[in-house]
Amino acid sequence: MPEVDTVARLGGDEFAILLSVENGPKSRATSLAERILAAITEPYDIEGRKFTIETSIGITFAPHDGTDADSLLKNADLALYKAKSQGGNRYCLFEPSLEAQARERRELEEDMRKAILRDEFELHYQTVFDTGKRECCGAEALVRWRHPARGLIPPDQFISIAEESGLIVPLGEWILRKACTDAAAWPSQLKLAVNLSPLQFQQGDLVGALNAVLAGTGLSADRLELEITETVLLDKNEEHLAVLHDLKNVGVSIVLDDFGVGYSSMRYLQMFPFDKIKIDKSFIQSMTTHADSAAIVCAIAGLGRALDIETTAEGVETAEQFRLLRGAGCQLAQGYLFSRPVPVAELSFELPAALRDDAKAA
Repeated sequence: MPEVDTVARLGGDEFAILLSVENGPKSRATSLAERILAAITEPYDIEGRKFTIETSIGITFAPHDGTDADSLLKNADLALYKAKSQGGNRYCLFEPSLEAQARERRELEEDMRKAILRDEFELHYQTVFDTGKRECCGAEALVRWRHPARGLIPPDQFISIAEESGLIVPLGEWILRKACTDAAAWPSQLKLAVNLSPLQFQQGDLVGALNAVLAGTGLSADRLELEITETVLLDKNEEHLAVLHDLKNVGVSIVLDDFGVGYSSMRYLQMFPFDKIKIDKSFIQSMTTHADSAAIVCAIAGLGRALDIETTAEGVETAEQFRLLRGAGCQLAQGYLFSRPVPVAELSFELPAALRDDAKAA
């Protein structure tokens, strides 16, 4: 790369490239970024196994975006963060709006530290129904943040901040304790589902925290389902698999969430004896208009039956989707058709009237 003036390791897994160009800096910079991505993502063969590495790149320009090293490095880092937040393995250019977004994230992080102490978080629950019996079999706990100035904040706006700051560990323990306390008062046949973040496997004693919560709330372990995504198994999978086995030995069920959209979902079914898989809502919501989505749902439901693993359809919104899911043999379903997530005081385990009438007609 003759046009590269300087390549430096900033620390850890971060590197910087200082590129001097006179004409067309944007095209030269993006061209180099594409070449770097292509080179790094080439698979490595190690003892007969293929491995790939991904990277993210942030690009800023002088003097347009800044004239001193500190400003330029900060801007490049903001662009890098944007690339990571979009899924990684890509490059992004610095934009002035990124500074405002970063400032807002810092403010939210500071507010979140206070929010845990001030008890500003609350849980909403979305019911899950047995498609054959048309009966409620439990509910999933979903966290919300009632910010004193911003109002009710959905999780997609603060969970990533909690994970990056490490606050997900105390927040996750609070969610688990509060959800188990609520569920202990439900009818004994109803189960509770709680989502776990990959960061909870890396920090703190997850198994110890679970045992303490179950002992303190009185909820039976066989009524609790812990939902994970395949991200838990992507890195340090031997360590995380050991934790998963320890959790399962406590007596709880382990659920693989968002099944069908990841890199190696099928492989993970061989790695660990999951009790349930949840079919990603993107397939459910398009199955009435796209034959390929319907075929994927049927295939996953069939796979679950063959492996003796229950399947749950997420994001069910219409009676037609529900009808197709029953025909496909998907045992469980949740979504707006049954109920939106609601506070525990508003939680109802009854089948919606429209579906009760439909069942009678059938």
